[in-house]
Amino acid sequence: MIKRVICLDVGERRIGVAVSDPLGITAQPVKTIFTKGSENDAREVLDLARQYETDRILLGLPLSLSGDEGYQAGKVRGFAERLAGMQIRYYDERLTSKLAARTLIEGGLSRAKRKKNIDKIAAVYILQSFLDSGGWRENKSEDM
Repeated sequence: MIKRVICLDVGERRIGVAVSDPLGITAQPVKTIFTKGSENDAREVLDLARQYETDRILLGLPLSLSGDEGYQAGKVRGFAERLAGMQIRYYDERLTSKLAARTLIEGGLSRAKRKKNIDKIAAVYILQSFLDSGGWRENKSEDM
């Protein structure tokens, strides 16, 4: 049985959330969580995991263009530690926010609407790229 995967694009003020379909083929936007502190945010993510009946969480890992992890990557890893009981994976999220912004601009969304939606659209890009590269394999060494 394939489980859904929840993807998070964790930022300073917002967390974009996307989820895979039950077959692990496509990614859909779910919501934007406006941060209320790590504990509250983690609780909301865990509630979503229960709602979608999964223990699989993919987090976008912000890497520099050279591939190095910086300050924000450390914050993402720290947030992941709060997701007790979940299987955690990371995936390169470089340039996904730019892709999401371009998509929303081309869609004619106002600046205010783009701000509310960019993070969940970035999460969709991260998750869809992950799924297209093979998705969640049981053997973690097979992942990127």
